[in-house]
Amino acid sequence: MPGLLYRDGRSTQDEKDGENMIQCLLTSENGTIEKVPEPCSGCWVSVVAPTVEERAWLENELGVLPEFVSSALDDEETSRIDYDEDARQIFVIVDYPVVGEDGAGVRPQSPLQYDTMPLSMVFLPERGLFVTISILENEVVADMAGGRVRNVDTRYRTRFLLQMLLHISQLYLVYLRRIDRLSSNTEARLHASVRNEELIQMLNLEKSLVYFSTSLKSDEVTLNKIAQGRIIPLYEDDQDLLEDVLVEVHQAIEMANIYSGTLSGTMDAFASIISNNLNIVMKVLSVITIVMAIPNIVFGFYGMNVGLPFEGVPLLDNWAFPLLLAVACCLVAAWAFKRKGLWH
Repeated sequence: MPGLLYRDGRSTQDEKDGENMIQCLLTSENGTIEKVPEPCSGCWVSVVAPTVEERAWLENELGVLPEFVSSALDDEETSRIDYDEDARQIFVIVDYPVVGEDGAGVRPQSPLQYDTMPLSMVFLPERGLFVTISILENEVVADMAGGRVRNVDTRYRTRFLLQMLLHISQLYLVYLRRIDRLSSNTEARLHASVRNEELIQMLNLEKSLVYFSTSLKSDEVTLNKIAQGRIIPLYEDDQDLLEDVLVEVHQAIEMANIYSGTLSGTMDAFASIISNNLNIVMKVLSVITIVMAIPNIVFGFYGMNVGLPFEGVPLLDNWAFPLLLAVACCLVAAWAFKRKGLWH
């Protein structure tokens, strides 16, 4: 699977080489997130693209349920929340936005498409751990681990979950605005020249908005279940943060719907323009074909081995007369088509 690009141009492929894809992170006394050698109470265990051995470590050492691990590594898994009463584990999976490496800033003219990928979070209350499992290195985990999100504390698992969900919803808004700008630029180029590259780009953006809209609606359902407080206990501060997340997600859904409708209307309009231009070209070609058929009729008539009009008449019984007659008929036909608006 190809790498992804961050907003600042960094590639996930650059971070994979030589880096351990399992990290244990803990908020220190001064409020910064630091790496710790072993999982401990209150820490965050980040797992990215685990190997078979790392999956076994998750299941045997940390005690994560195998079905949770399998669901976390399924790129077609939809957003949901689950609770296992026997193991007392909470499983939350949401979709976050990504952009493929092809064309993202490297080749500005190449078609660009956005997509969504699942990010799974597991609560292990008996060990005091918060575990995230993702298929690919992603911007959400990188920003949280790199301290680019403020006031993050891994020891408060519920709040940490909501802060991660808030960051995901904000990323949706960033990418949606980027899609809107890219759509406007592509539309401006389409006004100058209707090329396949621009049309393919518009189609890819329309598909991206469909992916975003579907994932956002699934995430909203998961957030509403979290808001009920039945599976994950919520404190007063958590309620305020959850409301912020719901507002951001709702705004992202509205933006995706508006941009999708606008882009769909633009695509339909350009499809009509292309069809109209094709009809105009075909009309002009048909007129030209009719006009150019007139000389063939005249010359074919004079090519018959029979008696012809004006035969033996001075000045008319030569090759110049049929030529002038054909030219005159062509001019008359062209003038008639021009008058009727069939010749542009």
